[in-house]
Amino acid sequence: MSVTPPPSVSDDPIGIAVVGAGYWGPNLVRNFQASRTFRLRWLCDLDVDRARRVLGDYSTVRVSADLDEVLADPEVRAVAIATPAGTHLPVAMAALRAGKHVLVEKPLAATYEEGRQLVEEADRRGLTLMCDHTYCYTPAVLRIRELLHSGELGELHFLDSVRINLGLVQRDIDVVWDLAPHDLSILDFVLPPGVAPVAVAAHGADGIGAGRACVAYLTLQLNTGAIAHIHVNWLSPVKIRTAIFGGSKRTLVWDDLNPSQRLAIYDRGVDVSSPELGDEQRHDILVSYRSGDMVAPALVEREALRTMVDEYARAITTGSPALTDGRSGLRVLEILQAASLSLAEGGTMIKLDEGHMA
Repeated sequence: MSVTPPPSVSDDPIGIAVVGAGYWGPNLVRNFQASRTFRLRWLCDLDVDRARRVLGDYSTVRVSADLDEVLADPEVRAVAIATPAGTHLPVAMAALRAGKHVLVEKPLAATYEEGRQLVEEADRRGLTLMCDHTYCYTPAVLRIRELLHSGELGELHFLDSVRINLGLVQRDIDVVWDLAPHDLSILDFVLPPGVAPVAVAAHGADGIGAGRACVAYLTLQLNTGAIAHIHVNWLSPVKIRTAIFGGSKRTLVWDDLNPSQRLAIYDRGVDVSSPELGDEQRHDILVSYRSGDMVAPALVEREALRTMVDEYARAITTGSPALTDGRSGLRVLEILQAASLSLAEGGTMIKLDEGHMA
C-alpha cells in the first residue's frame, strides 16, 4: 500500500508553523521546507536563539517565542507541534481555537481525557487533527498494513514485537510510555477493519532503582481471539527492533535493523483440519505442518516523515481523516493508560472500552 499523494500543488501552498525547536522539531522543519505543498512561515520556541540556529543564518522563516503571535497570522493555516507531551493540550487547543489544522507528535496528549478534548474540538470546528506516528509511514509498515488488509497473510493469530536497547532512562515517564507508543500505533495502523484490542495486561521491573519500570511486557487480547505481545526495554546491551506477524496463511517477520531485508514472508505454518468440530471432538483434529517458500518483498526506501507530511497535506486539502488521525492517537492513549493501571495492579488484565479510562 502507498499513501495517496496530496493533490497537485497550487499556486498557494499551505502556510504552516512548527512549534518546538528541540529534539524533533528540526526534522519537521526540514521536511516541511522540502515539501511543495507547504510553506513554512514560522518556527516558534521559547528559546529564540535555538530556533534561529535550527533555521540557519539565511532563512526567511520568521521566529517567535510568542505562540499567540504565530496563531494570529492569517497566512498560517496549519500547525505542527513538537513540544513535550504535557504541553500538547494547551498548545494544540489554542491552535484549533484559532482555526488551524493541527499535527501533534506522539503521544497525542498526556492523558486520554486530554486527547479526547482535542479530538472533540477538532470535530466541532471541522479541522484536521493528526498524530505523527512516524513509524506507520515507513515503507515496511505500509506494506505490512497492505498485506494484512488484503488478507494475503490470512487471519492474524499473533504478533510478537521486541523494541529493546540500552536507552536513555527518562525522568518523567516509564519505558511503556516512552517506547510502547511506537508498537501500539503500528498495531492500530495495520490491523484490518473490525479487528481491535479488547484488553491489556502489563508486567514491568525496575532493576536499577530508577523509580519507574525500565523493562516491560505488554500482552493484548484482540476481539478475534488473537494475541499481541510487546517487549520494551531500556536496559538491553543489544538493540533489537523486530516484529513477527503470524497469520493463518503466512507469517511475516519484520527486522527494522536489516536494511537489505526488512521484511520476510514465510509460507510456513500449521494447518488444522475440521476446525468446526466441537470441544469433545478436538482430539480427532489432524494437525499438519507446511513448509513453503520465503519471499523478501522489495521496498522503495523513502523517509517516513516525508510520507507523513504528504498525508497531512492530503487530509487538509480533502477534508478526510488522516491515516493516523486524532482518534488513532486516542486509541493508543487508552491502551497506555490501561497498561499503567495494570502495572500498578501487578499485571491484572484491564478491559478496553474507548472512553472508560477518561
